[in-house]
Parts: sequence; C-alpha cells; structure tokens
Amino acid sequence: MANFSDIIGHEDIVKHFKSSIELGKVSHAYILNGEKGAGKKTLAGIVAKSLQCETGDPDPCGTCKSCLQAESGNQPDIIWVTHEKPNVVSVDEIREQVINDVGLKPYSSRYKIYIIPDAQLMNSQAQNALLKTLEEPPEYAIIMLLTNNVNKFLPTILSRSIVLNFKPVEPLYMIEYLCTQLDVDQARARFCVNFAQGNLGKAVRLAISPDYNELIDDSVRLLRRMDQMDNEDIISAVKNMGKYKLDATDYIDIMTMWFRDILMVKIANSPNKIIFKDEFSVMKKQASKVSYEGLEEILAALDKLKVRLEANVNYEIAMELMLLTIKENLE
Repeated sequence: MANFSDIIGHEDIVKHFKSSIELGKVSHAYILNGEKGAGKKTLAGIVAKSLQCETGDPDPCGTCKSCLQAESGNQPDIIWVTHEKPNVVSVDEIREQVINDVGLKPYSSRYKIYIIPDAQLMNSQAQNALLKTLEEPPEYAIIMLLTNNVNKFLPTILSRSIVLNFKPVEPLYMIEYLCTQLDVDQARARFCVNFAQGNLGKAVRLAISPDYNELIDDSVRLLRRMDQMDNEDIISAVKNMGKYKLDATDYIDIMTMWFRDILMVKIANSPNKIIFKDEFSVMKKQASKVSYEGLEEILAALDKLKVRLEANVNYEIAMELMLLTIKENLE
C-alpha cells in the first residue's frame, strides 16, 4: 500500500505535508501544480489517506479501516471530484460534489477531503462558486486542487490556497525506478527518462504502454517527412492525429523534443546529446535546411499550440497551422 516513502522525488512537498500533519497545522486549501504525469494524484491520495489514518501518524499505517477504505477508493470522507466533459469542470459539478456536500460533517473521520483533478478546467462560474467555501471553510474541510496550469485560477482562489509546485524528478531516481520496479532494461530506461524530461509518469507510460509507443512511432514517421509534404499530406496527417486528440499535449511534446534535437544537431553535429539517436541522419538533413530563427519559430509555434488547445480552439485548424509553420521553415 502506497505511502510517502513510495513518492519518487518531490522531497520538499512530502516534507511539507508530513510536517503539517505531525504538527496539526493542515491548511484548508492546497493547489498542487505540475504537468500531467508529475504525480499529483498519487501524492494527493497519500496525503488524504494519511490525514484520515486512525493512528494519527504522518505516514498512513495501511492497515486500519480508513486506510483500507482509501486504498479501495471507498473512504466516505475522501471525495474525488469528477467531471463529464473532457474540457470543463462546470459550476453544477462543483456545487453538487463540493458545495452541497461540505456542510455535512464527516461520516467517520476527522476531516472531509475534496480532491479536484484537472482543476484548471473549472470555468469562472465554478471557481467563484468554490470561492465562498474557501473563504469560510468548515474546520473539518480540506480542498486539494490538482492542476497543470496554476495561472488558470482566479487571484482570489490563489490567495486562499497554499501553492505547491512539482519540480522535475532527478534522472537517476527515475532510471532506478524503471529498472527495479518495472524491470525495464537500462538502455530503454535511459531513453524513456531522457524523453520524459523529469516527468516520471510520462517515463512510465512510455516504458509500459504500447499505445504511447504507437503515438511516438506515428509522430516520428510524420516528422521524418515534414519537409517533403504538400498541403494535402498535411490535412491527411491532421486527420490521423485526431485519434490522439485527448493526448494532444503528448503529440506536441514529441514534436518539441524532435526540434530541440535538431537544434542540438545543428549546434554540435553529433548524436551524443539527442533523444532520437536513431534518426540522426534524418535530423542532419533537416538541420541543414532550417535556420536558427526557423527553429525558434517552430518551437514558439508548438508552445502556442498548447495554449490554444487549452483554450478549446478548433483542433484541426490549430494543428494545420502548426504543421504549415513547420513545413515553411523546413523548405
């Protein structure tokens, strides 16, 4: 059963929570900020389990009734807030699952803990509705907002919460975890860790998920021939990318890594410091065609694309514009 010792990295955040629990100085509102796969859900679950543990120790015992319920997802005073639509947490969902429930005292525990994944998707109405609870919380209520973009919150939400930022995990810790816990060989573990850039969840997905490997293979096939594609090819490529719509940020991350590799090839003319080492010859050709300014424009377009997709712009149009920007700079 998971406890704080199972968290890889994030020592400062773990120390903060263990100290707060031990001293009985737990805040009513936390924002856990970090990219997808950083471990926010895992840590929030362990914090909630620890707070409700019947021993009262900073580390959950894992054997009491509350811990067993938390492990099985049936602890009545740990509420994971859900949302139906993929791109929004609505005011009705916040009212139904948090506001209308928080006035009821805990069923069997000291606290009532609400964990809201994807909290950056709360629209302004949902955030304003939640604000009253944050301003005047019952003494037993704790709200944990998990987000990949802390800037999406209203200033009033931020001012009433403790913000904890997840930092990249050290590569050696990640490699050790993949090799010892998932039985991944050293060479594959190093590739996964280099690609994941400090994100353990992303490294694990790459190491064990055939779907994630398919996403990378599709991306690389597209990127290898970007400089040869015409407009019809780009439209076709966007349609193919549509099957990864909910993982679009992963697709963008792969493209970003590709063009950062091209930048390294352009600077050093060597495969030593690139992630996609097997594609060195292709990258060398592309590096000869693109200028440093062109690479800067491509990387800026990829960053902008993430922002646009988070703002729910038209997926296909945004992708087409991004691919056209890449193609223009590779010609």
